[in-house]
Amino acid sequence: MRVAFVGKGGSGKTTLSALFARHLSRSGAPVVAIDGDINQHLAHALGLDEDESFPAPPLSAHLGEVKDFLRGTNPRIASREAMIKTTPPGRGSRLLRLLGDDEIHARHLHEVGGVPLMVTGAFDESDLGVACYHSKLGAVELYLNHLVDGSGEYVVVDMTAGADAFASGLFTRFDKTFLVVEPTRKSVSVHRQYREHAAEFGVPVAVVGNKVADEDDLLFLKEHVGDDLVAHCVRSDFVRAQEQGRAEGELEPHNAHALRLLRDAVDARTKDWDAFQKHAVEFHLRNAAAWADRATGHDLATQVDPDFRHGPVALAPGH
Repeated sequence: MRVAFVGKGGSGKTTLSALFARHLSRSGAPVVAIDGDINQHLAHALGLDEDESFPAPPLSAHLGEVKDFLRGTNPRIASREAMIKTTPPGRGSRLLRLLGDDEIHARHLHEVGGVPLMVTGAFDESDLGVACYHSKLGAVELYLNHLVDGSGEYVVVDMTAGADAFASGLFTRFDKTFLVVEPTRKSVSVHRQYREHAAEFGVPVAVVGNKVADEDDLLFLKEHVGDDLVAHCVRSDFVRAQEQGRAEGELEPHNAHALRLLRDAVDARTKDWDAFQKHAVEFHLRNAAAWADRATGHDLATQVDPDFRHGPVALAPGH
């Protein structure tokens, strides 16, 4: 199951992404965490020293190689240049299994704090004025488009802050989206934005309350987000110690219980491969018509394989 953490900047979504990924990993579940935030702090939230760099190369640094590997022998994709971030898989494409024995996982995955992690790559000075961060997220979208994850497997993605998470079709690539909301008017206003965007495409959004200090905070959240609230976290001395470089103590029982509630919410979802493929094709055709046909010089609608069915069935011999 694919899980996204989204929210206003400073809401704590990176911290919750790390806590949830670590919770899953410690339970023995196969999990991959992906840092898809422009600030690239997930590795440090998982335990990498602040003065250390993530040792594996970012996905965006090898986008061409990622495309070459994933397109495989798909005759509908002429070249890496003709493959854009939304290009859906078809017959001949290489599909991925979570933590599989393939060159993408081998090159880009590195374990931090017991959690296998891949990073998108930071937005740096060389990108200013010539690129947007969503171009870097293209590698994540391609990865998720070609991934066949099974029952009890998890991908946890720390997404960009604010409504930017909805600036591409990437938000439809998840089985569950957790919106991290603080008990403030500004934060709950972001909830209304997310809910409206997601509802248009049938994407479920659940709210995780964060930095809840007392009953008044909790009542405020319930009043403004209603039944979308699935769990809430209180102030954490454990998290603060981690942020200060002191690996001591354990997560508070209330916050540990909140993580279990989040996993229950994810596990309650039913995987819908038909809807996944429908959204993938829809956003690909949108991008093709809006800019990609002109940019590549190809009719990218022809990349859609009408006979391809995503999911476990696509792994069967001869598919």
